[in-house]
Amino acid sequence: MIPTHEALALAKEAGLDLVEVSPTENPPVCRIMDYGKHLYEKKKRMKMASAAHVVTLKEIRLRPKTDPHDRSIKLKHAKEFLDEGHKVQFTMLFKGRERFHREVAGEAFQAIMTELGDTVKIERPPAMDGKRMTMIVSPQKK
Repeated sequence: MIPTHEALALAKEAGLDLVEVSPTENPPVCRIMDYGKHLYEKKKRMKMASAAHVVTLKEIRLRPKTDPHDRSIKLKHAKEFLDEGHKVQFTMLFKGRERFHREVAGEAFQAIMTELGDTVKIERPPAMDGKRMTMIVSPQKK
């Protein structure tokens, strides 16, 4: 344990600052360091911690004739994405005359929603966009 005035003299001699690192300890813990650099690194660590997880939009593509087993596999992938905290966009692609049978896509999306249940929130309900029907779901906040 060094007296405060000696620690200040040592810091001044080194061209650095005397920084109180842990004020709650008895006696308080101080360190000789560059305070500006310390603040910069602390701010950098905080920024890295807040940007740890970025929510991205993952897409699952389906067709009206997709087999129920294949759909269940794609649904399993969607659940994995949702567990990771990502949003999932389900896209039903139509070819030729398939687009005149929108009820098939509606039934498929309804089956997907019943399978996912209350774990997701519909961000954008199923809607036609040219030759495709899209629906976006996001994970429910816990």
